[in-house]
Amino acid sequence: MTKTLTLRSFDIPAIHKFGIGFDNLFDDLMRVTQHQASTNYPPHNVIKTGDDTVTIEVAVAGFAEGEIDISLDQRQLVISGAKAAEQDQAHEYLHRGISQRDFKQTFPLSEHVEVNGASISNGILTVYLERKVPESAKPKSIAITYVA
Repeated sequence: MTKTLTLRSFDIPAIHKFGIGFDNLFDDLMRVTQHQASTNYPPHNVIKTGDDTVTIEVAVAGFAEGEIDISLDQRQLVISGAKAAEQDQAHEYLHRGISQRDFKQTFPLSEHVEVNGASISNGILTVYLERKVPESAKPKSIAITYVA
C-alpha cells in the first residue's frame, strides 16, 4: 500500500532551522508573506529601470495635493491616500465609477534600497528607488598565499 503525502502549507519557521546563515532570506520571506493579504487597490506597477534602479507607479487619479503620504519605516515603503471629506454636496451622482476610497499600500524593501524621490504626473504617482550597496558589503576576492 502506498501513501501519498500532500504539502498543505509552507512552514517557513520549520525550514528556518536548516538554513544556517540565511537569516535575512528567511526574515524577508516572512515579511513578504505577512503582507500578501493586502488588496490590489490602487493599481500599481513595479518597473525595473536599470541594474540597481526600480520605479513604482501607483494610480492615484482624483487625489489632490496633500491627500497622499509616502513614508519609509523599517524597510517598509508605505504609500497612503486619504480623501478629504466633501463639504459641498451640490451634485447627485447617477454613477460613481471613479473610486473615492482611502488606501494604504505597503512595499517591503530589500537592504540598501533608498528612496530617491517621488512625483505625480497625469494621475500616476511615481516613486524612484535605488539600491546602493556599500563597498564593505560587496563581494571581494581574497588573495591566496602559497607557503613552501
